[in-house]
Amino acid sequence: MAAVVAQSALRVPHSRIRELAEIAMGMNGVLKLYFGESNVPTPDFIKRAAQQAMADGFTFYTENAGLPSLRKALAHYYEERHGVTLDALGEIVITASGVQALNAGIRCMLDPGDEALVLTPAWPNGSAIITMANAVPIEIPHVLRGERYYIDFDALEAAVTPRTRMLLYTSPSNPLGWVASDEEQQQILDFTRKHGLWLMADEVYERLYYPASGGNAPAPSILKKCTREDAVVVVQSFSKSYCMTGWRLGWIVGRRDLVTRATQLNEFIISHAPSFTQRAGEAALVSGEDTLKEMHAGLQANREFCLAALRKMPGITIPKPDGAFYLFPKVEGLTDSFAFCKRLLMDTKVGLAPGVAFGAGGEGSIRLCYAADQSILAPAMERLGAFLQTWR
Repeated sequence: MAAVVAQSALRVPHSRIRELAEIAMGMNGVLKLYFGESNVPTPDFIKRAAQQAMADGFTFYTENAGLPSLRKALAHYYEERHGVTLDALGEIVITASGVQALNAGIRCMLDPGDEALVLTPAWPNGSAIITMANAVPIEIPHVLRGERYYIDFDALEAAVTPRTRMLLYTSPSNPLGWVASDEEQQQILDFTRKHGLWLMADEVYERLYYPASGGNAPAPSILKKCTREDAVVVVQSFSKSYCMTGWRLGWIVGRRDLVTRATQLNEFIISHAPSFTQRAGEAALVSGEDTLKEMHAGLQANREFCLAALRKMPGITIPKPDGAFYLFPKVEGLTDSFAFCKRLLMDTKVGLAPGVAFGAGGEGSIRLCYAADQSILAPAMERLGAFLQTWR
Protein backbone atom coordinates (compact mmCIF):
# COMPACT_ATOMS: atom_id res chain seq x y z
CA MET A 1 0.00 0.00 0.00
CA ALA A 2 1.41 3.39 -1.00
CA ALA A 3 2.26 5.94 1.69
CA VAL A 4 -0.22 8.81 1.88
CA VAL A 5 -0.31 12.21 3.51
CA ALA A 6 -1.76 12.12 7.03
CA GLN A 7 -5.49 12.82 7.28
CA SER A 8 -4.79 15.28 10.10
CA ALA A 9 -2.78 17.38 7.64
CA LEU A 10 -5.38 17.05 4.89
CA ARG A 11 -8.08 18.35 7.23
CA VAL A 12 -6.32 21.72 7.50
CA PRO A 13 -7.89 24.00 4.86
CA HIS A 14 -5.81 26.10 2.51
CA SER A 15 -5.95 29.80 3.40
CA ARG A 16 -8.36 31.51 1.03
CA ILE A 17 -6.41 34.74 1.59
CA ARG A 18 -3.19 33.08 0.47
CA GLU A 19 -5.01 31.36 -2.41
CA LEU A 20 -6.07 34.70 -3.81
CA ALA A 21 -2.72 36.33 -3.04
CA GLU A 22 -0.89 33.65 -5.01
CA ILE A 23 -2.95 34.59 -8.07
CA ALA A 24 -2.12 38.26 -7.49
CA MET A 25 1.60 37.52 -7.12
CA GLY A 26 1.65 36.34 -10.72
CA MET A 27 0.28 39.68 -11.92
CA ASN A 28 1.86 43.10 -12.36
CA GLY A 29 0.53 46.36 -10.95
CA VAL A 30 -1.81 44.89 -8.33
CA LEU A 31 -2.99 47.24 -5.57
CA LYS A 32 -2.31 44.86 -2.68
CA LEU A 33 -4.78 45.22 0.17
CA TYR A 34 -5.27 41.51 0.92
CA PHE A 35 -2.48 40.93 3.44
CA GLY A 36 -2.36 42.44 6.92
CA GLU A 37 0.69 44.60 6.49
CA SER A 38 1.73 48.11 5.64
CA ASN A 39 3.78 48.98 2.58
CA VAL A 40 6.00 51.00 4.95
CA PRO A 41 9.34 49.25 5.62
CA THR A 42 10.66 48.48 9.09
CA PRO A 43 12.00 51.67 10.73
CA ASP A 44 15.72 52.22 10.26
CA PHE A 45 16.52 52.24 13.99
CA ILE A 46 15.18 48.68 14.28
CA LYS A 47 17.21 47.52 11.28
CA ARG A 48 20.32 49.15 12.71
CA ALA A 49 19.74 47.36 16.02
CA ALA A 50 19.69 44.00 14.21
CA GLN A 51 22.88 44.87 12.33
CA GLN A 52 24.58 45.91 15.55
CA ALA A 53 23.41 42.72 17.26
CA MET A 54 24.99 40.62 14.52
CA ALA A 55 28.20 42.62 14.81
CA ASP A 56 28.11 42.07 18.59
CA GLY A 57 27.88 38.31 18.18
CA PHE A 58 24.15 37.67 18.58
CA THR A 59 24.26 34.87 16.03
CA PHE A 60 24.18 31.87 18.39
CA TYR A 61 21.50 29.92 20.24
CA THR A 62 19.56 31.67 22.99
CA GLU A 63 17.40 30.28 25.77
CA ASN A 64 14.26 28.50 24.50
CA ALA A 65 12.21 31.20 26.24
CA GLY A 66 14.16 33.96 24.50
CA LEU A 67 16.74 36.48 25.63
CA PRO A 68 16.20 37.50 29.28
CA SER A 69 16.80 41.13 28.26
CA LEU A 70 13.87 41.04 25.81
CA ARG A 71 11.57 39.38 28.34
CA LYS A 72 12.50 42.03 30.90
CA ALA A 73 11.83 44.77 28.33
CA LEU A 74 8.38 43.28 27.73
CA ALA A 75 7.65 43.10 31.46
CA HIS A 76 8.58 46.78 31.69
CA TYR A 77 6.30 47.51 28.73
CA TYR A 78 3.31 45.86 30.44
CA GLU A 79 4.01 47.71 33.68
CA GLU A 80 4.30 51.04 31.90
CA ARG A 81 1.49 50.68 29.34
CA HIS A 82 -1.04 48.50 31.16
CA GLY A 83 -0.18 48.73 34.84
CA VAL A 84 0.30 44.95 34.90
CA THR A 85 3.17 43.42 36.86
CA LEU A 86 4.68 40.28 35.31
CA ASP A 87 7.54 37.96 36.17
CA ALA A 88 9.72 38.43 33.10
CA LEU A 89 11.42 35.06 33.40
CA GLY A 90 8.40 33.01 34.48
CA GLU A 91 5.37 34.42 32.67
CA ILE A 92 6.74 35.45 29.25
CA VAL A 93 8.13 33.32 26.43
CA ILE A 94 9.44 34.70 23.13
CA THR A 95 8.26 33.04 19.93
CA ALA A 96 9.21 33.20 16.27
CA SER A 97 6.08 35.17 15.27
CA GLY A 98 2.58 35.64 16.58
CA VAL A 99 1.37 32.59 14.68
CA GLN A 100 3.98 30.45 16.42
CA ALA A 101 2.76 31.89 19.72
CA LEU A 102 -0.71 30.65 18.79
CA ASN A 103 0.72 27.27 17.83
CA ALA A 104 2.72 26.75 21.03
CA GLY A 105 -0.08 28.04 23.25
CA ILE A 106 -2.82 25.96 21.64
CA ARG A 107 -0.66 22.84 21.78
CA CYS A 108 -0.46 23.36 25.55
CA MET A 109 -4.24 23.58 25.88
CA LEU A 110 -5.71 20.91 23.64
CA ASP A 111 -5.58 17.14 23.31
CA PRO A 112 -6.89 15.25 20.25
CA GLY A 113 -10.68 15.32 20.20
CA ASP A 114 -10.98 18.40 22.40
CA GLU A 115 -13.09 21.35 21.29
CA ALA A 116 -12.18 25.03 21.19
CA LEU A 117 -14.60 27.93 20.90
CA VAL A 118 -13.44 30.59 18.43
CA LEU A 119 -15.09 34.00 18.07
CA THR A 120 -15.38 34.73 14.34
CA PRO A 121 -15.02 36.20 11.77
CA ALA A 122 -11.35 35.86 12.67
CA TRP A 123 -7.92 35.35 11.18
CA PRO A 124 -8.15 31.73 9.97
CA ASN A 125 -4.85 30.60 11.48
CA GLY A 126 -6.37 30.11 14.94
CA SER A 127 -8.97 27.59 13.77
CA ALA A 128 -6.41 25.94 11.48
CA ILE A 129 -3.92 25.44 14.33
CA ILE A 130 -6.68 23.95 16.48
CA THR A 131 -7.34 21.50 13.65
CA MET A 132 -3.60 20.76 13.39
CA ALA A 133 -3.71 19.78 17.08
CA ASN A 134 -6.35 17.18 16.09
CA ALA A 135 -8.93 19.17 18.02
CA VAL A 136 -12.19 20.72 16.77
CA PRO A 137 -12.76 24.48 16.33
CA ILE A 138 -16.34 25.55 17.10
CA GLU A 139 -16.86 28.95 15.50
CA ILE A 140 -19.24 31.42 17.15
CA PRO A 141 -19.96 34.44 14.93
CA HIS A 142 -20.10 37.97 16.29
CA VAL A 143 -23.45 39.63 15.67
CA LEU A 144 -23.78 43.05 14.06
CA ARG A 145 -26.27 45.34 15.74
CA GLY A 146 -26.44 48.81 14.32
CA GLU A 147 -22.93 50.23 14.12
CA ARG A 148 -21.12 47.66 16.30
CA TYR A 149 -20.33 43.97 16.53
CA TYR A 150 -21.16 42.12 19.76
CA ILE A 151 -20.35 38.74 21.31
CA ASP A 152 -23.21 36.23 21.20
CA PHE A 153 -22.95 34.91 24.76
CA ASP A 154 -26.11 32.81 24.37
CA ALA A 155 -24.48 30.99 21.45
CA LEU A 156 -21.29 30.54 23.48
CA GLU A 157 -23.21 28.95 26.35
CA ALA A 158 -25.08 26.66 23.97
CA ALA A 159 -21.82 25.52 22.35
CA VAL A 160 -20.14 24.29 25.55
CA THR A 161 -19.81 20.49 25.77
CA PRO A 162 -17.83 18.13 28.03
CA ARG A 163 -15.03 18.30 25.41
CA THR A 164 -14.73 22.11 25.43
CA ARG A 165 -11.30 23.21 26.68
CA MET A 166 -10.66 26.77 25.52
CA LEU A 167 -11.99 30.01 24.05
CA LEU A 168 -10.00 32.04 21.51
CA TYR A 169 -10.85 35.64 20.69
CA THR A 170 -9.08 38.58 19.05
CA SER A 171 -9.23 42.19 20.26
CA PRO A 172 -8.67 44.42 18.37
CA SER A 173 -10.16 42.09 15.79
CA ASN A 174 -8.81 40.96 12.47
CA PRO A 175 -10.90 41.41 10.30
CA LEU A 176 -13.67 43.36 12.07
CA GLY A 177 -11.70 46.08 13.85
CA TRP A 178 -13.96 45.33 16.85
CA VAL A 179 -12.46 45.98 20.29
CA ALA A 180 -13.83 44.21 23.36
CA SER A 181 -15.38 46.64 25.81
CA ASP A 182 -14.55 46.58 29.50
CA GLU A 183 -17.86 44.82 30.17
CA GLU A 184 -17.29 42.25 27.40
CA GLN A 185 -13.81 41.41 28.68
CA GLN A 186 -15.24 40.76 32.13
CA GLN A 187 -18.03 38.63 30.66
CA ILE A 188 -15.53 36.56 28.64
CA LEU A 189 -13.36 36.03 31.70
CA ASP A 190 -16.37 35.11 33.86
CA PHE A 191 -17.58 32.68 31.18
CA THR A 192 -14.25 30.83 31.00
CA ARG A 193 -13.92 30.75 34.80
CA LYS A 194 -17.45 29.35 35.09
CA HIS A 195 -16.75 26.51 32.65
CA GLY A 196 -13.12 25.88 33.65
CA LEU A 197 -11.74 26.81 30.23
CA TRP A 198 -8.51 28.30 29.01
CA LEU A 199 -8.92 31.82 27.64
CA MET A 200 -6.58 32.81 24.82
CA ALA A 201 -6.60 36.46 23.76
CA ASP A 202 -4.93 37.47 20.50
CA GLU A 203 -3.89 41.07 21.23
CA VAL A 204 -1.52 41.53 18.28
CA TYR A 205 -3.24 44.77 17.22
CA GLU A 206 -3.35 46.39 20.67
CA ARG A 207 -1.33 49.47 19.64
CA LEU A 208 -3.61 50.09 16.66
CA TYR A 209 -6.52 51.40 18.70
CA TYR A 210 -8.60 54.51 18.04
CA PRO A 211 -10.79 55.34 21.06
CA ALA A 212 -13.27 58.20 20.85
CA SER A 213 -11.21 59.98 23.51
CA GLY A 214 -8.22 60.12 21.15
CA GLY A 215 -4.55 59.37 21.79
CA ASN A 216 -2.51 56.31 20.93
CA ALA A 217 -2.70 54.31 24.15
CA PRO A 218 -2.94 50.53 23.69
CA ALA A 219 -6.29 48.77 23.61
CA PRO A 220 -7.27 47.35 27.02
CA SER A 221 -5.59 44.01 27.72
CA ILE A 222 -7.38 41.08 29.36
CA LEU A 223 -4.32 40.89 31.64
CA LYS A 224 -5.70 43.86 33.60
CA LYS A 225 -8.82 41.85 34.43
CA CYS A 226 -7.35 38.50 35.41
CA THR A 227 -5.16 37.28 38.22
CA ARG A 228 -1.85 35.60 37.51
CA GLU A 229 -3.49 32.30 38.52
CA ASP A 230 -6.27 32.55 35.93
CA ALA A 231 -6.11 30.23 32.92
CA VAL A 232 -5.47 33.21 30.62
CA VAL A 233 -2.94 33.43 27.81
CA VAL A 234 -2.15 36.45 25.63
CA VAL A 235 -0.45 36.01 22.25
CA GLN A 236 1.38 38.97 20.77
CA SER A 237 3.67 40.04 17.94
CA PHE A 238 6.01 42.81 16.83
CA SER A 239 4.71 42.51 13.26
CA LYS A 240 1.91 45.05 13.12
CA SER A 241 2.91 47.76 15.59
CA TYR A 242 6.50 48.06 14.39
CA CYS A 243 6.20 47.12 10.68
CA MET A 244 8.15 43.90 11.33
CA THR A 245 6.01 41.32 9.50
CA GLY A 246 9.01 39.67 7.87
CA TRP A 247 11.04 39.47 11.08
CA ARG A 248 8.86 36.75 12.67
CA LEU A 249 8.99 37.77 16.31
CA GLY A 250 6.24 37.37 18.88
CA TRP A 251 5.59 36.36 22.47
CA ILE A 252 3.24 34.67 24.92
CA VAL A 253 2.17 35.96 28.33
CA GLY A 254 0.47 33.39 30.51
CA ARG A 255 0.18 31.34 33.65
CA ARG A 256 3.49 29.91 34.78
CA ASP A 257 2.67 26.26 34.09
CA LEU A 258 1.67 26.97 30.50
CA VAL A 259 4.64 29.28 29.88
CA THR A 260 6.99 26.61 31.22
CA ARG A 261 5.52 24.00 28.89
CA ALA A 262 5.40 26.38 25.89
CA THR A 263 9.10 27.12 26.51
CA GLN A 264 9.85 23.40 26.34
CA LEU A 265 7.76 23.02 23.17
CA ASN A 266 9.74 25.85 21.59
CA GLU A 267 12.72 23.46 21.46
CA PHE A 268 10.79 21.11 19.18
CA ILE A 269 9.05 23.73 17.05
CA ILE A 270 11.64 26.45 16.41
CA SER A 271 14.21 26.21 19.28
CA HIS A 272 13.92 29.97 19.74
CA ALA A 273 13.41 33.17 17.79
CA PRO A 274 16.54 34.42 15.98
CA SER A 275 18.87 36.08 18.46
CA PHE A 276 19.55 39.26 16.47
CA THR A 277 15.82 39.62 15.73
CA GLN A 278 15.17 39.55 19.46
CA ARG A 279 17.62 42.39 19.96
CA ALA A 280 15.78 44.34 17.26
CA GLY A 281 12.58 43.75 19.21
CA GLU A 282 14.18 45.27 22.29
CA ALA A 283 15.03 48.37 20.27
CA ALA A 284 11.44 48.59 19.05
CA LEU A 285 10.12 48.53 22.61
CA VAL A 286 12.64 51.04 23.93
CA SER A 287 12.66 53.55 21.08
CA GLY A 288 9.53 52.91 19.03
CA GLU A 289 6.93 55.21 20.57
CA ASP A 290 7.50 58.21 18.31
CA THR A 291 7.36 56.03 15.20
CA LEU A 292 4.26 54.31 16.54
CA LYS A 293 2.54 57.62 17.18
CA GLU A 294 3.22 58.78 13.63
CA MET A 295 1.97 55.50 12.15
CA HIS A 296 -1.13 55.60 14.34
CA ALA A 297 -2.07 59.06 13.04
CA GLY A 298 -1.58 57.93 9.46
CA LEU A 299 -3.75 54.86 9.96
CA GLN A 300 -6.55 56.93 11.47
CA ALA A 301 -6.47 59.21 8.42
CA ASN A 302 -6.54 56.18 6.10
CA ARG A 303 -9.46 54.71 8.02
CA GLU A 304 -11.50 57.89 7.63
CA PHE A 305 -10.65 58.16 3.93
CA CYS A 306 -11.69 54.58 3.16
CA LEU A 307 -14.82 54.73 5.33
CA ALA A 308 -15.97 57.87 3.52
CA ALA A 309 -15.35 56.25 0.13
CA LEU A 310 -17.08 52.97 1.03
CA ARG A 311 -20.16 54.68 2.44
CA LYS A 312 -20.75 56.28 -0.96
CA MET A 313 -20.73 52.91 -2.73
CA PRO A 314 -23.93 51.02 -3.58
CA GLY A 315 -24.99 48.12 -1.36
CA ILE A 316 -22.27 48.58 1.26
CA THR A 317 -22.81 48.32 5.03
CA ILE A 318 -19.75 49.21 7.07
CA PRO A 319 -19.52 49.82 10.83
CA LYS A 320 -16.72 52.08 12.03
CA PRO A 321 -13.96 49.96 13.58
CA ASP A 322 -12.20 50.91 16.80
CA GLY A 323 -8.92 49.14 16.16
CA ALA A 324 -6.55 47.19 13.87
CA PHE A 325 -6.18 48.39 10.26
CA TYR A 326 -9.01 46.63 8.46
CA LEU A 327 -12.45 47.41 7.14
CA PHE A 328 -14.92 44.56 6.70
CA PRO A 329 -17.80 45.88 4.59
CA LYS A 330 -20.86 43.76 3.94
CA VAL A 331 -21.88 43.73 0.28
CA GLU A 332 -25.61 43.45 -0.39
CA GLY A 333 -26.46 40.27 -2.29
CA LEU A 334 -22.94 38.80 -2.04
CA THR A 335 -22.97 35.01 -1.58
CA ASP A 336 -19.52 34.04 -2.91
CA SER A 337 -16.91 36.47 -1.63
CA PHE A 338 -13.98 34.49 -3.06
CA ALA A 339 -15.41 34.63 -6.58
CA PHE A 340 -16.14 38.34 -6.08
CA CYS A 341 -12.57 39.10 -4.96
CA LYS A 342 -11.06 37.00 -7.74
CA ARG A 343 -13.10 38.81 -10.38
CA LEU A 344 -12.26 42.18 -8.79
CA LEU A 345 -8.59 41.24 -8.94
CA MET A 346 -8.66 40.06 -12.54
CA ASP A 347 -10.78 42.96 -13.81
CA THR A 348 -9.34 45.88 -11.83
CA LYS A 349 -6.08 44.66 -10.22
CA VAL A 350 -7.41 45.49 -6.76
CA GLY A 351 -6.51 42.75 -4.29
CA LEU A 352 -8.88 42.29 -1.31
CA ALA A 353 -9.41 39.33 1.02
CA PRO A 354 -12.67 37.37 0.76
CA GLY A 355 -14.85 37.35 3.86
CA VAL A 356 -15.32 33.59 3.62
CA ALA A 357 -11.65 33.21 4.61
CA PHE A 358 -12.46 34.39 8.14
CA GLY A 359 -14.84 31.65 9.16
CA ALA A 360 -18.44 31.64 10.33
CA GLY A 361 -20.12 34.98 9.79
CA GLY A 362 -17.58 36.12 7.21
CA GLU A 363 -19.31 35.23 3.96
CA GLY A 364 -20.98 38.18 2.30
CA SER A 365 -18.19 40.56 3.31
CA ILE A 366 -14.76 41.56 2.01
CA ARG A 367 -11.70 42.64 3.98
CA LEU A 368 -9.66 45.67 3.08
CA CYS A 369 -6.36 46.48 4.77
CA TYR A 370 -5.99 50.27 4.93
CA ALA A 371 -2.36 50.25 6.10
CA ALA A 372 -1.17 51.13 2.58
CA ASP A 373 -0.45 54.73 1.63
CA GLN A 374 -2.76 57.03 -0.30
CA SER A 375 -1.11 56.28 -3.63
CA ILE A 376 -2.54 52.77 -3.31
CA LEU A 377 -5.75 53.42 -1.37
CA ALA A 378 -7.11 56.20 -3.58
CA PRO A 379 -7.09 54.30 -6.88
CA ALA A 380 -8.19 51.11 -5.11
CA MET A 381 -11.30 52.83 -3.73
CA GLU A 382 -12.05 54.37 -7.11
CA ARG A 383 -11.77 51.02 -8.90
CA LEU A 384 -13.79 49.17 -6.25
CA GLY A 385 -16.59 51.74 -6.47
CA ALA A 386 -16.72 51.40 -10.26
CA PHE A 387 -16.66 47.59 -10.04
CA LEU A 388 -19.59 47.54 -7.59
CA GLN A 389 -21.69 49.43 -10.14
CA THR A 390 -21.43 46.55 -12.60
CA TRP A 391 -20.37 43.29 -10.84
CA ARG A 392 -23.83 41.73 -10.77
